[in-house]
Parts: sequence; C-alpha cells; structure tokens
Amino acid sequence: MMFLEPKFTIQQLIDRCKTGERKAQELLYKQFAAKMLVVCMRYATDRMEAEDMLQNGFIRVFQKAADFRGDGSFEGWVRRIMVHSSIEYYRKHHKMLQVVNTDDVGNEPSVNPLATSNLDAQVLLSLIQQLAPGYRMVFNLYALEGYSHKEIAEMMGISEGASKSQLSRARTILKEQIAKMEGKSYGYAG
Repeated sequence: MMFLEPKFTIQQLIDRCKTGERKAQELLYKQFAAKMLVVCMRYATDRMEAEDMLQNGFIRVFQKAADFRGDGSFEGWVRRIMVHSSIEYYRKHHKMLQVVNTDDVGNEPSVNPLATSNLDAQVLLSLIQQLAPGYRMVFNLYALEGYSHKEIAEMMGISEGASKSQLSRARTILKEQIAKMEGKSYGYAG
C-alpha cells in the first residue's frame, strides 16, 4: 500500500531543510526544480549543462538554507542562488567570456523589433540561447534578472564598460535575428 506524502507549506519545508532533513530537501527540490531549470538553461550551453548547474545550485541552497531570513520570497532567494551558481559553473568550465569593443555601443538602429515583435516566449528564449556565451550571460543578467552593469561586472569579473557593450551587442544580434525571422530589414549589417 502506498502512503501519501503529508502536505507541507514552503515555510515548513524550509524549516526542515535548515535542520538537514533529506525528505524536506527532496520535496523542496521537486517544488522548485522545473522553474529553476529554466533559469539555468539561460546560462547553459545545453540541457545537460543546465542540469549540472541546477544540481550545484540546489546543493548551495541546502547548504545555505539557514541563511534564509525570510526578508523576500524564498523563490527569489533560490533564483539568485541559481544565477550565481550558473555563473560560477560557467566560469569554472569555460574559457574567457567574449568581450566586444566598446566602440560598438550606440550603433544600434532606432527601431526596436524586440518591442514590436509578436514572437512567442519560447522562440525568443531560443534566440537568446543561440547568443555567444558572454553576450547571453550579460543579456540574461541585465534584461531578465534585473542586475545593474556594476553588479554584472563584479559577478563576471569584467568591467562595467564591457558589460554595457556586451548587452548592446546582444540586443543588436537579437534584433537582427528577429528581423530575419519576420522577413524585415532594418538596414543594419549582420
């Protein structure tokens, strides 16, 4: 006969994780793994790498569970750990990030196809995934996670100028890809 799992609130699971209870860790993992895999996918080169990032991130979540004070949402706290863990994983397993010349900043077209496009989220995420790793990481951190260029520079070990230029170039590439998909031309080189 199969026994049903008792229902726990997130706070109860957090409290149990703080004591190192394995079953609570498993339940918490099941609660957040799918959402956090999506976060890791933004920084990974493929699904296998994203799953490694996810595992490393959850190890850190469980190690630091006692540090969660409840000032914000637990999901947001876990998400920040996943982002930092993904960046750390990337830096450990990949060579230097591609950095572009800051002269490229400001050479973007005035039309913003990202704002006017009717692409669905899955297609846009796929385009982001195809960016060079450095561009992808800066774009994700700035546009999707809301970090400042100063914070990105500190996390990635680059200058603020490099962060700004990487973001600019990532946006330009995405605009070009979207324009190609929509059969439009905005008059800039690709």
